[in-house]
Amino acid sequence: MAIERSTKRKYQLRQRAAEMAQTRRRITEAAVHLHGTVGPVRTTVSAVAERAGVQRHTVYRHFPREADLYGACSAHYFAVNPLPDPDPWRAISDPRQRLARALDELYGYYERTEPMFTNVFRDLELVDALEPTIVPLRDYLAQVVEILAAGRHARGRRRRLLTAALHHVLDFHTWRSLTTEDRVSRREAVELVSALVEAACVTAPAACA
Repeated sequence: MAIERSTKRKYQLRQRAAEMAQTRRRITEAAVHLHGTVGPVRTTVSAVAERAGVQRHTVYRHFPREADLYGACSAHYFAVNPLPDPDPWRAISDPRQRLARALDELYGYYERTEPMFTNVFRDLELVDALEPTIVPLRDYLAQVVEILAAGRHARGRRRRLLTAALHHVLDFHTWRSLTTEDRVSRREAVELVSALVEAACVTAPAACA
């Protein structure tokens, strides 16, 4: 009998853990949906609870602090919408071809994630808990700058100009300004910003490619 009670107890604990994990995921997905539609600053705990099909206190039980919920949302969103893999770009020896390939894939990613990033960046200064959620993107872009600068023999002032140009062309706001506001196609945007990078290289006395 003791063995049966122990087995039953373990089963109940596993079932309870699974139910809690499922509830936590529903809350996270509800918050992610609202962040991508109405935006973080307009997302209330009541709205998250309603969409997730739970009570407000359940949201607070799983996410006592606002930062806890935002952290879970960020992790979930990047897991479902992974950033382009930069490793294949490293294998492209020609810096210009590498840049064009990276920009095309990154701009394609921005096209797919535009509603979310537009809302997040819009509300960034209004919600303190948002800042840590975009750290993965910033770290990623810093890594991509190094990858795209490789093979370009730039030093000193040329290096600073090249790095500044790369940061600018990789930025979400640059892509959005060109494609969403100015109605430039992805191919045209890649060509335009690639020219900017090359111009930064030749602004100094010698080219950096």
